Formats: sequence, structure tokens, C-alpha cells
Amino acid sequence: MSNLTVGLIQQSCSGDRAANIEKSIAGIRRCAAQGAKLVVLQELHTSLYFCDVEDPANFDLAETIPGPSTDTFGALAKELGVVIVTSLFEKRAPGLYHNTAVVLEADGTIAGKYRKMHIPDDPGYYEKFYFTPGDLGFQPIETSVGKLGVLVCWDQWYPEAARLMAMAGADLLIYPTAIGWDPADEAEEQARQREAWITIQRSHAVANGIPVLSVNRTGTEPGGAVFWGSSFAAGCQGELLKQAGTGEETELLVELDFQRSETVRRMWPYFRDRRIEAYDGLTKRFID
Repeated sequence: MSNLTVGLIQQSCSGDRAANIEKSIAGIRRCAAQGAKLVVLQELHTSLYFCDVEDPANFDLAETIPGPSTDTFGALAKELGVVIVTSLFEKRAPGLYHNTAVVLEADGTIAGKYRKMHIPDDPGYYEKFYFTPGDLGFQPIETSVGKLGVLVCWDQWYPEAARLMAMAGADLLIYPTAIGWDPADEAEEQARQREAWITIQRSHAVANGIPVLSVNRTGTEPGGAVFWGSSFAAGCQGELLKQAGTGEETELLVELDFQRSETVRRMWPYFRDRRIEAYDGLTKRFID
């Protein structure tokens, strides 16, 4: 398809799992009613962002894939005839957990999943305690609406991940996200962080000539993080197609024109001009 209407759902979350899921379902229904054929949810949307503390009890929040959430959202995808991108805390085996995005096809089946590769460990974001780095690589997920280059949050700072998805044929990049401010930071620093987050993702669109969808949560949670929302869609030249506010719960409906990627890549043929024989250093941690 050359055009695709997508829905991005920006919501706050509480400690009530059922209420969080119902809120997501309501948002998906509203997006589908407005013509969306692809709907994206934010990172870890079934719970509070629990990585603000290192607590072994939080592993009880994890679930298997397939499991309860994929059953629920798979049935909804089939009912509405839409593709849904979810973000779940995966229990792979006892003591082995991942931060995993799962794509539900419009017929309700699991089209594929992506396990978050880059795992942060910062004050208030103690993800290394919970998540094993992904082992599925950077492979787009084939769906009825295109090849989805699904990545997750901290992955969005790495141009290598975006490039490899694009090189593997992704039609667009998708980033379910949970990122916010430390209330103790000055307003100027908060603004710099948010702008850096927007800029790096728009740059992935420019460098690869494909659209980018970034879906962040919003609201202040018990751990103190103030999630900055600002979910957005960028076109394949990095242009902002639509963006949500910082504190609102909302859905963004955006129409993507995949033909633009062909047009832009003809004008700016970065893939043609890549000097692949000179990039060996990218496989090193640092060039001393």
C-alpha cells in the first residue's frame, strides 16, 4: 500500500492493570473508528513504569508471550481489522525476562516480536535489573500494512539500530517509549533533554528516508518521574507530521505516504553512497 493511516496512543498509567488495558483498548477503538490500520501503544503500557526501583517483587508483573495480553490485543486486532504494536514485560523462563514489543496482525495472530536490545541503567531507570538484552536482532516484522522496524525506547538513541532496520527493508521505524524528566532538573535542562530526544529520532528518518513513529507515555508516576509525552510522527525528511503535548492523554491520527520514501531516496541516495568498506570500526566498542 502507498498510504497508511496510523494511530499513536499516548496515555498515563496507574497500578491497576485492568484499567490500563481498558484505556488502551478504548484508544485503539477510537483510532480504528477514524480509519487507522496500524495502532501503536507506548512502552510497558499495562502497568506503572516499575523500573524506578530494583524490587524482585516486580518480576510478578511479567507474562508469557503468547499470554494474556497477546490474547486480549490479538482478539481486538481481529475484531477491528487493524495491526497493533504492544509493549510487554516478557517472562521467557524462570529468571529470564525481556522488554518485548509484540506485533499483532489484523487477523489476530502474532506477526512477530522484538526484544529491546539497548538496556539503560540510570537513576530512576534501573532496567538492567529486570531485562536481559534482546537476542532477535534488528529484523523488521512483516505485516499486512508493511515491514515494521520496531525498536524500543533506549534503542532510539542508536543510529546503528535504525540503520540496520532500514537496511533490512523496514518501511518505517516505530519506537514505543517511556521517558521523562527528573523533577529536580532545571527547566532549561529538561527542555534540552526533550529536544535531544525529538532531534535524534527525526534524524533517523532523515538518514534512512523512512517515517518514524515515537509513542511516549505521559503523567507523573509514584516513583517521581514526569513522563513528557510529546509523541510524534515524522516524515522521511524528518518533518514533524503531528505531535502531542507533554501532559495530555490523546491519540494522534497520521497518514503516511510511503511513496515519499522512494522519492526522497532518489533525491538523497544515502544508501548508494555509503562507504561500507570503510566502516569496520563500527564493530568496536571504541577506537583507541
